[in-house]
Amino acid sequence: MLPPSIHDMELDLVDGLRVPQLLDQGTCYTYDDIIFHPGYINFAADEVKLGTNVTKNIAIRTPIVSSPMDTVTESNMAIAMAKLGGIGFLHYNSKIEEQVFHARCVKKHRADFLTDPLILQPSSTLFEFDQIRERSKHTFACICEADCIGSKLLGLVTATDHELLKDRSLELGSVMTSVCDLVTAELMEDSESFEKVLIESKKGKLPILNDSGELIAVVTGSTLKKKLINPSPGVPSTDRSGRLLCGAAIGTRESDRERAIALAEAGVDAIILDSSQGDSVYQLEMLQYLKKVIPEVDIIAGNVVTQVQAAHLIKAGADSLRVGMGSGSICTTQEVCAVGRGQATAVFKVANLASKCNIPVIADGGIQNSGHIVKALALGASAVMCGSMFAGTTEAPGEYFFQDGVRLKKYRGMGSLEAMLKGSDSRYLSSSAHLKIAQGVSGTVKDKGSVLRMVPYLTHAVKQGFQDLGANSLEKANILRNSGDMRVETRTNSAQLEGGVHDLHSYSKQLW
Repeated sequence: MLPPSIHDMELDLVDGLRVPQLLDQGTCYTYDDIIFHPGYINFAADEVKLGTNVTKNIAIRTPIVSSPMDTVTESNMAIAMAKLGGIGFLHYNSKIEEQVFHARCVKKHRADFLTDPLILQPSSTLFEFDQIRERSKHTFACICEADCIGSKLLGLVTATDHELLKDRSLELGSVMTSVCDLVTAELMEDSESFEKVLIESKKGKLPILNDSGELIAVVTGSTLKKKLINPSPGVPSTDRSGRLLCGAAIGTRESDRERAIALAEAGVDAIILDSSQGDSVYQLEMLQYLKKVIPEVDIIAGNVVTQVQAAHLIKAGADSLRVGMGSGSICTTQEVCAVGRGQATAVFKVANLASKCNIPVIADGGIQNSGHIVKALALGASAVMCGSMFAGTTEAPGEYFFQDGVRLKKYRGMGSLEAMLKGSDSRYLSSSAHLKIAQGVSGTVKDKGSVLRMVPYLTHAVKQGFQDLGANSLEKANILRNSGDMRVETRTNSAQLEGGVHDLHSYSKQLW
């Protein structure tokens, strides 16, 4: 009897399980618990398209967003994420006006613009100016009628105006270079135009004014040089007006309604209802209210981990869902409250339901490496939200410090006592609680450099992962998963060890 041909054998060569076969068994899995089988490759990694929708109406090029944590995302991080094709979500552990300020910084940002120059009034003294310079990065001051951007420019005070003056009680109005003697410009489209004006004027500062003589921004030689030396990292995420995309988080208290309206007026594109457990009457009421009052802003609801939770928020009008409960590196919700779900299972189950309603899902928590991003997207997430991965970067809030010779930044969960005492307890429905029960910790993370280097690495690694899966886009990955062609297995502890670096005396793990 002749052995079967390879063509006959292929009919029976089915390994592993379909994704639903594994994840519908009643056992919850983390990203590390599962491994995908490789697929057939007929395209290059660079051909993989990672464009996605983070909400029903907001598309991004890179499926990575930054978490609304007070040690992760303020305007610097949000600007960087939008430049990279993603989006950042501003934390709300601050006064309304502070969060609005950061939102406006993002929406007004241009790489060749200084949109937050030091603004002082003519009655301020050189001594006051000296004090500000000592504790800030500012080397010059714009003298305006009011101490805010958008007020009428009266003059500039630069080093040449004050360095040789001994009397520091002099008012800035008496030492400034008057606006009449300055070279100013109106808004122009390209950096080359600003460069030409600066070169011809032989000045280091170029105030940008509107028709009324009000200050819009300042172009300096240093900011323009940075723009020309460091080209854009790619196609940024922008709104219909060409401004960078920006998201922000709020709580579910009555006072957060005012915050949401203020953020909408500042131009944010999406608002996250930030709750550790999103299936609550408080979030449902807030969601329904915001959809009526600010319909132009997409609302991201959550967090959820089950289909029942998701269904409630979708029915209430959510434009996107955030998935995850207790999976973050600094989160102790599962330990303290005994509720939550393994993140791989949570993402798959919620995304499976949400996709039927065309609602995107953001996988929030548990992301430790590029492989976890691949798994989250392959399981149905439209994007991943990173907190600990971006903590410690140049763009994250906070100052670096040294401990035991290591350069560090603080990183804390929004459920930590430290963050809750500042106001984040609203996300845990604790506004009336006499005792604050921590569901997170405070810690430190090593200096990771800039996200402008990190995210391109992560993006290319994800493209390689999708190539190995045989999927040239997120849409293709969804097709493979739904058809059963995407196969998956669980990993034992020893298999997880085998899949990492092992059996070496020492090694250096440099990823980018």
